[in-house]
Amino acid sequence: MLTRLDLRGKLEAPGSERDAQLRSELPRPAMAGNPPVTAVREIIDDVRSGGDEALRRLTNRFDGVAIDDIRVPAVELEAALRDIPPMLRESMEEACASILAFQRSTKPDDSRYDRDGVVVRSLWKPVESAGCYVPGGLAEYPSSVLMSVVPARVAGVERVVLAVPPDGDGNVPTSVLAAAALSQVDEVYRVGGAQAIAALAYGTESVAPVDVIVGPGNIYVATAKREVSGVVGVPSSFAGPSEVVVVADETTPPEFAAIDLIVQAEHGPDGLAWLITWSEEVADRVNETVASLVARAERRNEIEATLSEGGFAVVVDDPNAAMDVANAIAPEHLQLMSVDPESLVPLVRHAGAIFAGSYAPASVGDYLAGPSHVLPVYGSARFASALGVHDFLRSQHVVSLDEATLGRVSPHVAALATAEGLAAHALSVRMRSRP
Repeated sequence: MLTRLDLRGKLEAPGSERDAQLRSELPRPAMAGNPPVTAVREIIDDVRSGGDEALRRLTNRFDGVAIDDIRVPAVELEAALRDIPPMLRESMEEACASILAFQRSTKPDDSRYDRDGVVVRSLWKPVESAGCYVPGGLAEYPSSVLMSVVPARVAGVERVVLAVPPDGDGNVPTSVLAAAALSQVDEVYRVGGAQAIAALAYGTESVAPVDVIVGPGNIYVATAKREVSGVVGVPSSFAGPSEVVVVADETTPPEFAAIDLIVQAEHGPDGLAWLITWSEEVADRVNETVASLVARAERRNEIEATLSEGGFAVVVDDPNAAMDVANAIAPEHLQLMSVDPESLVPLVRHAGAIFAGSYAPASVGDYLAGPSHVLPVYGSARFASALGVHDFLRSQHVVSLDEATLGRVSPHVAALATAEGLAAHALSVRMRSRP
């Protein structure tokens, strides 16, 4: 079920060379290297020129459904919140409260810096509008609504809109609409794929453009976000197929490691599910347990499709080597399930989210812990982070000096400006600081 990679005795190069070796040799999702740029550009151009008519035509083409009204009426959101089962509503409310509390704890405060009279105030201002994309297709994702919208609301974004692919009847799933109502989304549009990203970036007759686009999606969505990045902010432009690395040892219950590999694999093909261990026996036991669980899983086809191409069991020499491999993968989710997971946390350099211990499964992070589950993939955890309040904020600084302070610093400003050949810059301070 899991392809075995035996790296024992093969990671003896110095640190940077070992990293380069692992990055080049370890398997990565095939589509990451071949994004459909040409097809996405054609879709974007079509929406820019054709507006709503292009959105309807492309929705019929890609989703197989004809839609009339692109925007979902507000009354449908409130009706959905009333219609969902009571336990689902209670769980959504609990998740929303947890996300809200965590995101509030991360919102930065304005600050003031004073160095010998040069005063700089740092002000945090939200963007005016944000578009949140929520995927459809294989499943409904109300959690992605909460994980994308709530951070924007905490940041203070005035207008938050949602784009969701329609189902086979041309509707947005009830659970998604309920989550939109709960998180106070202003507008919901029944359109998905690259065409939705184009509409959010450039606008159509029905869709006003936004300042930032966030949310998970497939390779077409991720590619479209990168293509429009000159027009809007795209902090989560590397969203894509799910990835997990599980680090396990002899103390790890094999069923825990196995199910957590399956959890991410059930999202469907193109993702990665890695087991890393320094015990061949653990690799064998977990592999056997994965096979047993998959055989009776509800989403067996999706899981088998992922694991056949992206399921790996890596055997290494020791915990340090395990973390070298994990860092080279830079996974979306990293689960440390060894006897002492906290001892491994300082060794983590690249991961979207870390889950420490056998009783901290990534599923809790996917729904309830508080940080957004919109995480960097394709190895982009080397330079990217989880979606959060900061992605909807801009930092502005206000500089102020009095006359005496300017007189003190003006010789330095003038000297630097003169060295760069910018005489007017030098004069601007000299004329203010003359006796």
